[in-house]
Amino acid sequence: MMANIKKIGVMTSGGDSPGMNAAIRSVVRTCAFHKIECVGIYRGYEGMIEGDFISLDARSVKGIINKGGTFLKSARSKEFMTKEGRQKAYNALKAANIDAMVTIGGDGTFTGALVFNKEFNFPIMGIPGTIDNDIFGTSHTLGYDTALNTVVDVIDKIRDTASSHNRLFFIEVMGRDAGHIALNAGVGAGAEEILIPEEDLGLERLVDSLLRSKKSGKSSSIVVVAEGDKTGKNVFELKDYVNENMPEYDVRVSVLGHLQRGGSPSCFDRVLASRMGVRAVEDLINGKSNYMVGLLNDKINVTPLEQAVKGKSEINKELIRVSDIMST
Repeated sequence: MMANIKKIGVMTSGGDSPGMNAAIRSVVRTCAFHKIECVGIYRGYEGMIEGDFISLDARSVKGIINKGGTFLKSARSKEFMTKEGRQKAYNALKAANIDAMVTIGGDGTFTGALVFNKEFNFPIMGIPGTIDNDIFGTSHTLGYDTALNTVVDVIDKIRDTASSHNRLFFIEVMGRDAGHIALNAGVGAGAEEILIPEEDLGLERLVDSLLRSKKSGKSSSIVVVAEGDKTGKNVFELKDYVNENMPEYDVRVSVLGHLQRGGSPSCFDRVLASRMGVRAVEDLINGKSNYMVGLLNDKINVTPLEQAVKGKSEINKELIRVSDIMST
């Protein structure tokens, strides 16, 4: 059923990720293709409350597909967590004659969108943008592939110095609740051990594994640690523990931090963002609402926002086994 959609808003919220600009571009140009007005909402839900809007057309998004971050900016909004804040946001959208919205972000963004839709029956489609890849209903979130390439490139460089000085490096990557970056980048970079929230290796087993690596002739080692891993209280405790039990190693720590979020999006993320933007707008036009666009088996599908928020992304068990074999 065709909906009477004449103007669509687009916003980015939460942590930025490479590919968000490409997704904004796709939403704007799909609107232009279907002769629908498009409005950019600055600073996420905070900008929505304040009515911080800008009209966007096909030419206003030129030259951004290759840019990291988000030109619409992003912000957290405590006021949107209140009923009064959401009422202000709704009033601002209606005053600007915005009929529907595409939200680009992660779990927090979709939780806000879900509540907003339930309260005001406002048509919304979500596009998953987070480097952690921790959203249910899609095999890839925007920015994940780019982050993996960034992490692997950095680990390759660190390995050069680790090998030169017989050092053991603990490299902490993002992943507070999910180990997708650590697992995939660790396998891709040939790490000796990978520590993720989903698998509790334990301090003793970690040392046993490193001792086996040492006995097999390895003079240096790389251990990739997801920030949410529970093997130690933090990556520096891991360093201290190994220092005490393996004094033959010169142990160093490298925390990659926000380096992983920046940079030009990969071709994969640019193409994925383009596909997702088209689907989000066309679903709104066709009367669909309250769904998240995702990639499953290389096909663009949709998942109800409630499932995307409440569901849990699964770690690849086969890849864990591959990692164990490769670290022999």
